Order: sequence, then C-alpha cells, then structure tokens
Amino acid sequence: MRKGILIAALFITVVGLGIYLVADNMLKKEAGPPESTNVKELVYDISTGKVETKSASINATQLVVTDKDDQTKTYTLPEEEFFLSIAPYIEQTHPCAVHSLTGCQGEMKNKEFLVTIHDSEGNTFMKEEPMKTGKNGFMDLWLPRNRTYLIRLVHDGKVAESQLSTYEQDNTCITTMELN
Repeated sequence: MRKGILIAALFITVVGLGIYLVADNMLKKEAGPPESTNVKELVYDISTGKVETKSASINATQLVVTDKDDQTKTYTLPEEEFFLSIAPYIEQTHPCAVHSLTGCQGEMKNKEFLVTIHDSEGNTFMKEEPMKTGKNGFMDLWLPRNRTYLIRLVHDGKVAESQLSTYEQDNTCITTMELN
C-alpha cells in the first residue's frame, strides 16, 4: 500500500513538473527575449499597425519599443542590414534623424513610386521597382550596411533623387526627398 502511494506521489510530481516546464517554455516562446525576435518582422508589424505600441523608434543599430504598460525593450538590428524609412514629399515635410515608427508622418500616404537604387560601386539593388508608401507616408527599406547609394523615386512624372548612406552615424528617417 505504501509503495502504491509512493509511486502515485512520484507520478503526480513528475507530471506536475512536466506541465510546469511545458507551460514555462510556452511563455518564453510567446514573450521571447529580444535577441530571439525577428526584428525586421517586428518593424514591419509596428509600421503597419499590426502590433500596437506606445512608441517605437529605430536608429542605425537598434529598435527601441515601449509597450502600453510603459515596458521598454531594445532589439539589436541585423549586422549586415541598415533600415531606411523615406517620406517623399511635394509640399510639406519635417526634419528628422531617427525614425519613429509610431510618430513620424509623411505627406504622401499610400502612394505608389517607382524606386531605383544603385550603390557607389555600380551595383543595382532595385530598378524601377514599384513600392508603396504606408499609411504614415513612409516607405521602409533594408539595405546592406556601410555603403553609399543613389536612390531615385518617381511618382506621377515627378522625380526625387538623393545620395544616402548606411553607416552607423547615418540617419534612419529620410524626409528630404522632394519630388520635382
């Protein structure tokens, strides 16, 4: 009888521990430490409103997100890629250096552009590819780091062209591309 009770108690303990470990693992996967998060996907989800946050900004090396409970998390950006967010304009713009995924607003919302991007070595990254600005008026790009690019945007016969670079000291928010 004692042996049966001992075996039952051991069984319940093992099952309980197993349930705890499974639940704990599920919570960790759901929340996940910042380094396990797909940062590019998170940036896209915040930019498109799929994920709501109190604030989110992205500089050359990291994404900083504050949730609705005022909890702040910092995510490291990919080592080989640089984030650029461009708000082409015709009439109005704002000065900006570090892009706010939740605050920056561009003039040309949900507009389609033909985008061409060449680096200083003559490599073509995009050639007249259609790209649409989001509901915030910005188009987001991930480009290889530590290079200089010539970026050309065309919309309704108007053109904006600018030389931009993706070094650690460079801006992520580009609001200087006026269409003429």
